[in-house]
Amino acid sequence: MPELPEVEVVKKSLINKTQNLTVKAVKINDGRLRYKIDRNEIKKIIGLKFKKISRRSKYLLFLFSENIVMLVHLGMTGKFFFVNKNKKKYKTSFYYDINEDKDKNHDRIIFDLSNNQKLIYNDIRKFGFIKFFKKNKLEDSTHLKYLGPEPLSTKFNIKYFKEYIYGKERAVKNLLMDQKFVAGLGNIYANEILFFSGVKPHKKIKKLSDNEIKNIIKLTKKIIKKAIILGGSSIRDFSSSSGKKGSFQQYFSVYSKKGKKCIKKNCNGIIEKIIISNRSTFYCNKCQK
Repeated sequence: MPELPEVEVVKKSLINKTQNLTVKAVKINDGRLRYKIDRNEIKKIIGLKFKKISRRSKYLLFLFSENIVMLVHLGMTGKFFFVNKNKKKYKTSFYYDINEDKDKNHDRIIFDLSNNQKLIYNDIRKFGFIKFFKKNKLEDSTHLKYLGPEPLSTKFNIKYFKEYIYGKERAVKNLLMDQKFVAGLGNIYANEILFFSGVKPHKKIKKLSDNEIKNIIKLTKKIIKKAIILGGSSIRDFSSSSGKKGSFQQYFSVYSKKGKKCIKKNCNGIIEKIIISNRSTFYCNKCQK
């Protein structure tokens, strides 16, 4: 599932491509996503311009003229393709490749744009969704209303962290994946953050020391920034090539590394795999305490 860094890179890559383009038509090949596409609502953006694209947690927010916002969640397999006026197709992030033969079977929504360009929403498993809101009603939506602070924001600090966990009994990995606590983290980055923090994923939050909390916060920001930079550095190269230049997945240190030796200097540990809340969890059996 795309997490915050992947969605941020999609946002950055689409901003330059769609800014001030007008939606000329919308073709719905299959509107049966996680929530069925509201055909009356999607028709309202025909004739409107893309004014701004932003991100909140794992959501993309497309602001159109007339203060209409298209909220998109990519689910497990959602992705956007952009087709320019020369019919050259671009991917918009580093976590997938272009396969012309297979992709066309999963192109769910096609937005025809000005200058003979297209924006395609593709989703194999159809767990993503697209909804529409008036801008002044957006923050009241159930999708955004209860989200915690962004991990890169100043609000995500030790004071906030300690106040949130007071009196709670949870595993620290579950805490990091709780969108009400911090927005945008998922299974992959929670594993990586806890590995570099030296904290076992199943450690109870009431047993965290102040130093461990500080490390978790610091390394959350560092790892998320690194993932965005690695993806963002190759935005201009998101063409039909199958290369994965810029993919943070090349730099995983613990996620999906079961049985591998720990990469940390002077650590002889082995990466183990356990299940926490039905999610695969990876950690070093020596250096994570």
